[in-house]
Amino acid sequence: MSDEPHGLDRGLTNYGDRDFARFLRRSFARSMGISPDLLAKPVVGIAMTPSDFNNCHRTMPELVEAVSRGVLAAGALPRAFPTVSLGEVFLNPTSMMYRNLMAMDTEEMILAQPMDAVVLIGGCDKTVPAQLMGAASADLPAIQLVTGPMSTGRHRGERLGACTDCRGYWARHRAGSVDAEEIAEVEGRLSVTAGTCAVMGTASTMACIAEALGMSLPGTAAIPAVHADRLVAAEASGRAAVRLIATKIRPSQVITEKSVENAIRVLMALSGSTNAIVHLTAIAGRLGIRIPPERFNQISDETPVLVDLKPVGQGYMEDFHAAGGMGALLRELRPLLHLDTRDIEGRTLAERLDAPGGWVDRAVIRPFSDPVSPVGGLVALSGSLAPDGAIFKRAAATPELFESEGRAVVFTGLEDLSRRIDDPDLDVEADDILVLQNAGPHAAGMPEAGYLPIPKKLARAGVKDMVRISDARMSGTAFGAIVLHVAPEAAVGGPLAAVRDGDRIRLSIRDKRVDLLVEPGEVARRLAGFTPPPMPERGYKALYRRTVTQAPEGCDFDFLTHRGAPRTSWWARRARPGGRAAYR
Repeated sequence: MSDEPHGLDRGLTNYGDRDFARFLRRSFARSMGISPDLLAKPVVGIAMTPSDFNNCHRTMPELVEAVSRGVLAAGALPRAFPTVSLGEVFLNPTSMMYRNLMAMDTEEMILAQPMDAVVLIGGCDKTVPAQLMGAASADLPAIQLVTGPMSTGRHRGERLGACTDCRGYWARHRAGSVDAEEIAEVEGRLSVTAGTCAVMGTASTMACIAEALGMSLPGTAAIPAVHADRLVAAEASGRAAVRLIATKIRPSQVITEKSVENAIRVLMALSGSTNAIVHLTAIAGRLGIRIPPERFNQISDETPVLVDLKPVGQGYMEDFHAAGGMGALLRELRPLLHLDTRDIEGRTLAERLDAPGGWVDRAVIRPFSDPVSPVGGLVALSGSLAPDGAIFKRAAATPELFESEGRAVVFTGLEDLSRRIDDPDLDVEADDILVLQNAGPHAAGMPEAGYLPIPKKLARAGVKDMVRISDARMSGTAFGAIVLHVAPEAAVGGPLAAVRDGDRIRLSIRDKRVDLLVEPGEVARRLAGFTPPPMPERGYKALYRRTVTQAPEGCDFDFLTHRGAPRTSWWARRARPGGRAAYR
């Protein structure tokens, strides 16, 4: 053990007298009924996130107990502490607005409280990225433990799992093929156990990315929430956290440019959530790492989709776990991976993959030679409508729409969308392009509104997919020919704000572009009178609006990125006092 303070002697409260601070702290710690012998041990913090507004975290008490058991068995003192908890469907306007708040809470509590290492327990969509962002900035030895995915339910002989199936059934309900009685039955059969969504949505994608980065123990990403092995993994994570105190391996040594590229490879092979791009960008940005769009697309074009899960395929996360999980997937991707990256155990990826693998279900995890798709599931777009970029999930879209040109049908915001999308008099045809403005980070906190519903009159006529474009996000469980994360967003004066009904828009996945076919001079004329939305007057929402960056920069706060890196995007370059991008 080194001479530096450890355990309860770390970060003493500042009274101007260190010995008194130590005496007072130990005195108060004794009031918890902890023996002097245990108080002298190293301390492992356990960041716990239970909440009655977070269904994904219902197993949190069991996980905290199991981690604590592992910490005690390895000779350290576990200390659980709460942070913000983000239940995806229970937050208004969107959980994305509060991801950065949770990241700040996590970072500050890690640094402010006396601990030598920390286990981060979370699962729900924005929770894992928030914890990894906070851990990267705090840079104390840390391990991510996820709560695990739900198991599936049953409905009339069909397996169901949140939330791809909820979207499919809701689309059929809107189209009139599922009645009110059946949709009420489905409501109670989609989410039947504790845990995160049962498909390769954002929560599952981020669990796999945490393991690919090396921040979670091998083989722990996909264990179902209600499986006994989830508790075994929790205990092992507690033991590993104690080992970290000795090795002092920090997040900045694990999350590197190479491990981030490995995580992008995994994202492509999973055909994972588009949200993961924003989150991984934010995590990497805390350490000054940036993967350019050109490199992102190169990785996508080189990396096949190998995992056959919903929303792209047929399986569920419990199938992925039983099929071999992340270990099997990484072995298939081995020729494309940086094998010299190291995980929280100090093990290289090559050493992990050299170990014997188990049985693999090839119906779920396909061999490299027989992929679900020869190219990755996601691509970055550019073009005159998205000068700073946009995202398209080609694996979940209708291929016939990859090369499209159509007439814009524009919705100026979420209320306008809600009010008019099902109007029988809406002027819309199946080959039109639906455009949603003012749903980006500044305008609305960037909700999962990019999955614009098919107008009811078209849905009832049998239309299953249309090109849809917005500055919003969509759920990782969603599907369709949807252009997302358009940057700059409409609310800061990006070209998206200039789109009008009847404009022509061209989408080309082949060229990785989305273009507004309007003369630049006309676009400039339309934007000349742009006025940003009013600024919130106080509180966290005002802080969010003043400092949140655009999607290509991770939607993080500008003052939390590595060394306060200056904004370099299109909308920042054009910002000027009184000008159309002067939102602050």
